[in-house]
Amino acid sequence: MILVVNKPKDFTSRDVVNKLTHIFHTKKIGHTGTLDPIATGVLACCIDEDTKLVEILTSDQKEYIATMKLGIETDTLDITGNTINTKEFNVNKELIINTLNSFLGETMQEVPLYSAIKINGKKLYEYAREGIEVELPKHRINIYEIELLEYNNDLIKFRVLVSKGTYIRSLIRDIAHKLNTVGTMTDLIRTKQGDFRIEDSYTLEEIENGNYKTITREEVLSYLESYDIDDKEYQSIKNGNLLPNKYTNDIVSLKYNNKIVALYQKYEKDNNFYKPYKMFIKE
Repeated sequence: MILVVNKPKDFTSRDVVNKLTHIFHTKKIGHTGTLDPIATGVLACCIDEDTKLVEILTSDQKEYIATMKLGIETDTLDITGNTINTKEFNVNKELIINTLNSFLGETMQEVPLYSAIKINGKKLYEYAREGIEVELPKHRINIYEIELLEYNNDLIKFRVLVSKGTYIRSLIRDIAHKLNTVGTMTDLIRTKQGDFRIEDSYTLEEIENGNYKTITREEVLSYLESYDIDDKEYQSIKNGNLLPNKYTNDIVSLKYNNKIVALYQKYEKDNNFYKPYKMFIKE
């Protein structure tokens, strides 16, 4: 099952998972996209056999409402860090809107120094804590939508829809630089991830009190081409066998007694077959 949590501030994503392991009495729980402790909002968590869906769900687009403060830059790129730079600013609403819109589309983004990205087997934040300088990697991101929500004195609040792997802290840094100043993130809410919305999420307190609803594997994967299988095919799938290619999509879901028991994908070595991709059959 999948549970959409509204992560509280000052909790790590790992803290949320640890809390859920106690509530559901299982260690098989995984989340689908890290949120910084300062951030709140949608954190989709997969429980038991559905932890195999984490990779799939993590790839979805994400929507955020972010607030940035102009004129100050910190080492962590958010307000919890140490101030490393200050700079005057002179902006107006029109300039802010035009600057935000200039980030639409594909671009290369430099990751934050305080992040879990690994360089030579070591996380970037470990280099930072040891005071070791390292060249920050860049990766391709996509900004699908961005809009100004509020502008008041030195605070800018905006909504943004982004691809997997986008760091909002880095985006804020880059927006501030384009406004010829510096800036840092003061608040972040993830309002959507794929089809998971904050309106449908639950606080940890609600979950502890049993006031929540989970989402089934079948609901989450309803967008996939789906096929019902018979007893013979089910036994074949249980053994991890290849299946003959009679499908049209690269990945298909296979149902047995109305439950998804496996995802199969095209076999790159032989287009005449499909191979196991994700298996949900308990031994």
